[in-house]
Amino acid sequence: MSPRLTVVLVRPKEDGNVGAVARLARNYGAERLVLVRPRAPLGPEARRRAMGGALLLKQALVVDTFDAALADADLVVGSTDLSTGRSTAYLRRAMLPERLAELLHPVLGRVALVLGPEDNGLDKDQLARCDILVHIPARREFPTLNLSHAAAILLYAVHRAQGTEDPESTPAPEVVPLNGTEKELFLERLDGLAARTGYPKHKRRGLNLMFRRIYGRATPTEAEYRMLLGFLKRVERRLERTNG
Repeated sequence: MSPRLTVVLVRPKEDGNVGAVARLARNYGAERLVLVRPRAPLGPEARRRAMGGALLLKQALVVDTFDAALADADLVVGSTDLSTGRSTAYLRRAMLPERLAELLHPVLGRVALVLGPEDNGLDKDQLARCDILVHIPARREFPTLNLSHAAAILLYAVHRAQGTEDPESTPAPEVVPLNGTEKELFLERLDGLAARTGYPKHKRRGLNLMFRRIYGRATPTEAEYRMLLGFLKRVERRLERTNG
């Protein structure tokens, strides 16, 4: 189960951005798109960028007030480009998108994801109406994301809140099975090969440790270790034939 999602765009300035958000909303399973007093008509650019979200765009609800857009929302999540951690600054106390995903994981009901206009963002009254604020960290000298880019990050976070077993989602990356036995065998054979090729004995411990750290970061699968072991075995055989 997952929350029912409405995407609310407040006074969007560019119809192309609205189209792009409609596509993203379709990508991530939003049911509705609501526009609060859009400043540009939805023209060819919006339809071009909507692509597979064309139906959401066509069925977008246009309302005159912020409250009307949130009429049936059980939880209102607003996006802000300004955030502060001071405990007294409740108006802009915001969480990260990752934390939003954790919070929404057990939630059922109608969630409204609200994004403000491209030039000014949500105003104080609109921020005060939000139950949760989310801030996407960026560089201080240019912290404001394009409307559709911010929507992509937040919609992805909400989508991931549904978990990896959501039947409506494309598969998550495959789980990587690790095998400590294969790893230790590889390191043992690598040490033996280093000895046979005359690698200095006092450096072999460091070499072994270096490869242990490298493969620790890389987390090779069992099949990848087997391929590496096969390569070492082939080198060993070639050495034997050469020495013989």
